[in-house]
Amino acid sequence: MGFKIGKGSSIHLGAKFNCAKNLEIGKDCTINQHCWLDNRGRILIKDNVSISPHVKIVTADHEVKSLTFEGRNRTILIEEHCFLGVESLILGGVILSTGTIIGAKSLINKSTQPFGIYYGIPASLKGKRDENTINYSASYVRWFH
Repeated sequence: MGFKIGKGSSIHLGAKFNCAKNLEIGKDCTINQHCWLDNRGRILIKDNVSISPHVKIVTADHEVKSLTFEGRNRTILIEEHCFLGVESLILGGVILSTGTIIGAKSLINKSTQPFGIYYGIPASLKGKRDENTINYSASYVRWFH
């Protein structure tokens, strides 16, 4: 598929992609079952990122103020030690900064602060993680789906 996938990372059954390019995943990451990664724009995922089931990452949309409603692709960057909760939705052009937590069913339409805890529709900053306690691997191998 032309993807770059780091050592210790896994993509679980039922994950879907829009094309065979524009996806880079660091080491020890997990993309759980039934995620949809719209990689028509570029998706960059750094090390130790955990993406829960049914997450949607959308890089392509339309320029709504354009007279021609032209399509656009915007890169999404997910930095180290981020966690995306079940059924969260990440829109194009955002950066999820190091250590960000996204709550279940949240909509992310703006970039996040490092170690922030976000949830809601649209998501907003609700708290901060202790950055001194983040030292783990997000690698996870599922034996049964």
